[in-house]
Amino acid sequence: MTGQILQGSEEFRSGLPSSIAPTADNEPCAVRLDRVTRVYRVGQSEVAALRGVTLDVQQGTFAALKGRSGSGKTTLLNIIGGLDRPSSGEVFVYDQPLSTMSGTQLTDLRRHRIGFVFQSFALLPTFSAFENVELMLRIAGTRQDHTKLARQALQLVGLEPWAHHRPWELSGGQQQRVAIARAMATRPQLILADEPTGELDSITGRQIMALFRHIVVSQGTTLIMATHDPIVEEYADTIYELGDGKIQAVRHPVLPC
Repeated sequence: MTGQILQGSEEFRSGLPSSIAPTADNEPCAVRLDRVTRVYRVGQSEVAALRGVTLDVQQGTFAALKGRSGSGKTTLLNIIGGLDRPSSGEVFVYDQPLSTMSGTQLTDLRRHRIGFVFQSFALLPTFSAFENVELMLRIAGTRQDHTKLARQALQLVGLEPWAHHRPWELSGGQQQRVAIARAMATRPQLILADEPTGELDSITGRQIMALFRHIVVSQGTTLIMATHDPIVEEYADTIYELGDGKIQAVRHPVLPC
């Protein structure tokens, strides 16, 4: 698969806005959280999903949120993506405070600057791989050639030969790669991935991790992934260990050459 995903990366990269290409001298902060909490009310009780989380993720890096179920990983991703609001604290995405944004502004942010990848793939079953990717371009209101961009995104993940297959005709790993192509099609600056290998076997999961690493390195994209998959240690630049809604540790693994 590695050879396949390398095929389309230069052509895909050529369409990236210059403002998001990584630079050695100036690495902007993609995401910054300052003492973020999230408390849910359940009946007469309150449940704290996040308890004062502070972190910074630099542009063009692969950050992993690692922890057991219930540690706050998904809540944190949803807050970063503007799908949920913190109870207190502040979230900045490319220096923009999300607390000051209206619902329309948050929708625009997600359409144009953020790509989402979900564990369950979330593909439309009656649409082909190509149509699933192209639909995202239409929703985003992209003015460029939708057909060309969708094909480039599928080529990036090595799935151009399967462009006209529907999800039920694809393996789990192929479906996840379609979901990644869909997220990449609009050339977002930031990708948020929630347990993207959770439903995959270990070999396919490793292939997906390698693909994400390739996208970060070759496209300058920022990736924040929620996962409990131990193999993320071999691919992420920074790992935030979460437990009980708090960051318990921050590690920077030494990645293999």
